[in-house]
Amino acid sequence: MNQTKTSYHHGDLRSSLLDVATQLIAEGGVDALSMRKLADRVGVSRTAPYHHFTDKHALLSALAEEGFKAYEHSLRETMAGVSDPDEWLPCFAHWYLSFAQANPELYNLMFGQNVWKAGEPTEQLKGQAHGCFRRYVEMVSDWQQRGLIANDMDPLRFAQVSWSTLHGMSRLLLDGIYVDIKHLDEVVDLAISMFRAAGIKPQSTD
Repeated sequence: MNQTKTSYHHGDLRSSLLDVATQLIAEGGVDALSMRKLADRVGVSRTAPYHHFTDKHALLSALAEEGFKAYEHSLRETMAGVSDPDEWLPCFAHWYLSFAQANPELYNLMFGQNVWKAGEPTEQLKGQAHGCFRRYVEMVSDWQQRGLIANDMDPLRFAQVSWSTLHGMSRLLLDGIYVDIKHLDEVVDLAISMFRAAGIKPQSTD
C-alpha cells in the first residue's frame, strides 16, 4: 500500500526521505535528486522535507553520513566472519572494493565533491567520516601488534596510504577505466603484498 501524505509520523518521515533519496540517486545519480521530486515520490507536501533538511546539500550530507554508517556495519559483519588473522588484511581490501562496486552512487557521494568540495559538510557527517577513518587506524595498529603487517612504521601513515590505494582502485573501477575487471583481484592481491612488505628492512648480507 502506498504511503499517503498523512500516514507518516514525525519520527519516521526523515528515514523515509533518506530511503527514497537513496533510491533516486541509485536510479539517476545526484542530479536526479531534488527536494521537490523527493517529496512527490514519498507522497508528502513539498515543504515537508525542509522540516528535516534545510536544503539539498544538507540532504546529501545526511545521505553520505548514512553511507558511512552502512560502511562500518558491513565491515564489522565481514571481519567478524574471518577467523584466520592472516586473512584480515586481504579480506578488508577485497571487501572495500566490493562495497564500492555494490554501492556506486552512495560511494561517490561519501567521497565525492558534491558534499566535500562543493559545499560545507555537516558536523555530523564529518564526525562519522573522520571516526570511520580513526577506527581504521586503530585496526591497523592492532594488525601491527599481532605481527600481521610491518610494525616499524606509523600506523596513521600506513592507514592513509593503504586507504588511498584502495580508494584509487575503487574510483578507477567505478569510472570504467578498469574495463577488464576480471583481473582486479590480481591487482588487489599485489597491493596487499606491497602493504605487508612495506617498512620491512632488508636483511644484511654481511
